Amino acid sequence: ASEVHTLSFIRRGRALGFSMAEIAELLKLWQNKQRASADVKQIALTHVADLDRRMAEMAAMRKTLTELAHCCAGDSRPDCPILSGLAQ
Repeated sequence: ASEVHTLSFIRRGRALGFSMAEIAELLKLWQNKQRASADVKQIALTHVADLDRRMAEMAAMRKTLTELAHCCAGDSRPDCPILSGLAQ
């Protein structure tokens, strides 16, 4: 593949959130015409599972922060449930 195609492949991989190590492995597979598509699929499915895990973690963080913000009066008083929650 030309350098332009390789760079485009890398850019698309990064846009999908693949690590550089994963992209390097995918590049090797892309360039290997004897590859098994099962190897490529396994990398993709492992990445999807990682994305699912990270999304669940972020949803939990969002829920906690939303609850803390809801408990905060947001006025001129010094007491703040957000800071109290962070200090626990």
